[in-house]
Amino acid sequence: MSNSGKRIRRFGRLRASLALGMLFSVGMTNSSDAQQDMSKVEITTTDLGSGIYMLKGAGGNIGLSVGDDGVFMVDDQFAPLTEKIQAAITKVSNKAVRFVLNTHWHFDHSGGNENLGKAGAVIVAHDNVRELMSKDQFLKAFNKKIPAAPYVALPSITFSDSSTFHLNGQTMRIQHVNPAHTNGDSYVHFKEANVIHTGDLYFSGMYPFIDAQHGGTIDGVIKAAAEMIALADDKTKIIPGHGPMSNKTELAAYREMLITARDNVKKLVDAGKSEEDVLAAQPLADLNATWGNGFMKPDFFTKIIYANMKM
Repeated sequence: MSNSGKRIRRFGRLRASLALGMLFSVGMTNSSDAQQDMSKVEITTTDLGSGIYMLKGAGGNIGLSVGDDGVFMVDDQFAPLTEKIQAAITKVSNKAVRFVLNTHWHFDHSGGNENLGKAGAVIVAHDNVRELMSKDQFLKAFNKKIPAAPYVALPSITFSDSSTFHLNGQTMRIQHVNPAHTNGDSYVHFKEANVIHTGDLYFSGMYPFIDAQHGGTIDGVIKAAAEMIALADDKTKIIPGHGPMSNKTELAAYREMLITARDNVKKLVDAGKSEEDVLAAQPLADLNATWGNGFMKPDFFTKIIYANMKM
């Protein structure tokens, strides 16, 4: 059996979207295998009201604003899914995708850039997203090589702190937070619709991946969560980077989990414990039943926090 086949079996028990995202993360690079797996993915659409939609498939959750001004899209998953995603969009809008915002550089959120850029969409992101995508990258956490994106896939409009779009009767405030999941993360606040798209600042119901290699820190993710919580009320609909639709209460619980996990690991690091000792101590034991069932398993997340503490 090929390495790709073994990986598919290893993650077969996970939900389809998370499993496929992880398979790509750990380096499934054979294009025919990738295409075959993506052929099984279904795109689901959730109407959040006010012309705002959430699309789920494989990779990061997509946000849409549709209306007379065209389609504003937040993240675009993997290239093999573009056709399916566009088909889903045609069910809620007869307009073309006008703008695509990448919440950060990771390929499960920006893999469709080339296809959409060729179709005429303007790609928008933080300065650091274009910087990272412009060069070959190597994601050590998953032993994954990511080649530089072609020119048409790069963000053609970038910003250093924030940007605001006024489209489809919505004020869409894009805010950079740094450092957090990476050094180029942004979230989107659809003000009138009372919706927030968090990108990978929030993994709903599971431990997150924090890309310390590219500027991410657990303290930054905690700070970003607090910032988004401050924007929300009890009726705010929150689109996470991964996982199911969420709300303010669940985002607050996620933030508290991160604080507890960080503090538990930090105590052991401050006591001079090695990574092996920290893993043996199981500092996330009380959290695992609730948060440890996603693709980021407890020991892996513990290692991420440990590495953060040692930086």
